[in-house]
Order: sequence, then structure tokens, then C-alpha cells
Amino acid sequence: QLEESGGGLAQAGASLRLSCTASGRTINQYAMAWFRQAPGKEREFVAGLRRMGSNTYYADSVKGRFTISRDNAKNTVYLDMNSLKPEDTAIYYCAAARGLILSSTALARAYDYWGQGTQVTVSS
Repeated sequence: QLEESGGGLAQAGASLRLSCTASGRTINQYAMAWFRQAPGKEREFVAGLRRMGSNTYYADSVKGRFTISRDNAKNTVYLDMNSLKPEDTAIYYCAAARGLILSSTALARAYDYWGQGTQVTVSS
């Protein structure tokens, strides 16, 4: 089970940290990612973290502003979001994949487990 937290309302230019805590699973055995879905739009990849090592991947729209990281001791994945923009408004989902080839990193269908999502709203 994956559970997200940390969403909320923020002004443009502000920062938020999202957390994804796993229960019943050890996150360092999974590739982890954050996706988001805005109203009327498809779910889109935001950031990913490989199972082994520290390689990270980002959507162009968040590169340089968002950072994904993992704390194995806390069994938690984070998404630090800086310089927020109104277009970042969406429900943010945490996802985990048991086996993930590099070329599938940004594909939602490649992930096996999902959280319920947490709402992020950025006002201008």
C-alpha cells in the first residue's frame, strides 16, 4: 500500500513537499515515480527513481524545479516541488514498479502499485 501526503494549496512561486510512504513493501526493491493528473487531462509522468542506485528522471515541465528522492530508513519517497506554477495544479500520485525497463519509466501502465493521490492546487 502506498499513501501520499503533503498536498495542499500554495501560491505561485512557493514550495511543497509530497511524501509517499509504503506499508507492507520495501521501497528500495521498487522503481518509484510520481505522476499527476489535472482535470480533463490524462495522467502524466512527473519524476522517477530507479530501484537500484540514485538515477532520477523528470518531465521537461518540472526539470530544475522538482526533485524526487528516497529515504530507505523511513520507507518513504519524496517529491520536493519548488517554484510552483498554476499549471502544476493536479492530483499527484505515487507509483511503484517491481521490474521496470528504462524505456518504460514514464509509462503509467508499467507501474504495479498506486496510491490514492493528493491534491496540489497552485494559485496565481
